[in-house]
Amino acid sequence: MYEKLSQDLQNVELLLTRTLRHAAGTLAAIDRRPAAVVPPPAASLPLPEHGAGFEGALSEFESRWAPGFSGSAGPRYLGFVTGGATPASIGGDWLTSVYDQNPTSGIDSAAPDLERETVDRLRQLFGLSAAHQGVFVSGATMSNFVGLAIARESFGEQRGISVAEEGLPALGAIHVLSGSPHSSIYKALSMLGIGRKAVRKVAVLEGREAVDVAALEAALDELQGQNVVVVANAGTVNSVDFDDLQAIAALKSRYAFWLHVDGAFGAFAALSPDHAHLVAGLDAADSICVDLHKWLNVPYDSAVQFTRRRDLQVRVFQNSAAYLGLPGENPDFVHLTPENSRRLRALSAWFSLAAYGRAGHAEIVRRNVRMAGRLGERLAGHPRFRLLAPTRLNVVCFTLAGEATEARVQAYVLAVRDRGELFISPTVYAGTWGLRAAFSNWRTDEDDLERAFASLVAALD
Repeated sequence: MYEKLSQDLQNVELLLTRTLRHAAGTLAAIDRRPAAVVPPPAASLPLPEHGAGFEGALSEFESRWAPGFSGSAGPRYLGFVTGGATPASIGGDWLTSVYDQNPTSGIDSAAPDLERETVDRLRQLFGLSAAHQGVFVSGATMSNFVGLAIARESFGEQRGISVAEEGLPALGAIHVLSGSPHSSIYKALSMLGIGRKAVRKVAVLEGREAVDVAALEAALDELQGQNVVVVANAGTVNSVDFDDLQAIAALKSRYAFWLHVDGAFGAFAALSPDHAHLVAGLDAADSICVDLHKWLNVPYDSAVQFTRRRDLQVRVFQNSAAYLGLPGENPDFVHLTPENSRRLRALSAWFSLAAYGRAGHAEIVRRNVRMAGRLGERLAGHPRFRLLAPTRLNVVCFTLAGEATEARVQAYVLAVRDRGELFISPTVYAGTWGLRAAFSNWRTDEDDLERAFASLVAALD
């Protein structure tokens, strides 16, 4: 055995203890770490012929790379929709590496059964019926990809062909209707060979990002008899607007289409009694996307994909190899996702759900929603800001008073970042350059809200 590898094996407990001290120190100081940093100039070093061993590598990381990492796990990183990682999920993530399971097949490990239990607990968390079955994937983009791949196969089934076997040319065009589709929908369609141009944006309600159901019905009527996917939103990225899922699902009694719901973070509205009505009708979807490294606060990368048509999912993703076995009634995950080799992402989520349950995660959601509402009120009352949309859930969409040009907004984003207290992201809403503050971190509290608002005001000067 290579000398340094042998030494690390002999000293693994001491080395992991040192790593623990580094991790604990980082978490203890997360409140003081800049929410975002200007990446320092990178100077890549060549591959060493003889490594420095575990301790040397950790020392190099601490000196060269750790100072340039942002405080994205902290309570005032409000850019994009980025959760942190609960203590239990961090422990689960560490143990994921320790046990190093590949939950591809159930022939040699109980890991796939842990994933099945975790998916079922998530199904219950979101109020879905047992008709929905799920699987872990890397993120919302891959969750949308899987859901749309199953939709593609369903259209072939209606025509007596298998797109998975015969290819997309045997099927013909697929039309994708949506009011405010997320960019990941376009990316997924590109990868699936359906194409970005398959998206037809349907009119939205006045002053909203939610689709006009009457306009959607008119589009469905026009496309009668063709292959149609409706991508409904359970929470848009700018204003967390929700399509009327119940009304859209009701259209299925008159029109044939696949209903895919992108609930990357909006699905968590189910945990708030005041907002659960926004996801009424979610269970009627044919496929659902939910991101977990957002509001479940587990480490990157983690998402779940639900569908009512696992049989079609197997048809698309089955892997034919003698050593893997054929998919049965309870198929191995190798037959359900684009990946053959998969990290046991479910373990972090299992730990967090087991540790905090429904009540703990519901409290995070309610607190984040409350913080977002209060920031929205503070901004609306300040003469140098204006809201671009109502604060419906956990995202505050606002802009600078006066002429909000791209250059002015982008400069303001950098001014906020460089103060170190806060990070927010730019956006465009209804043609106006604006800003988004997204609350999804389990740590964020009243003190963070006050510090965030003070930093927003100070960055104006």
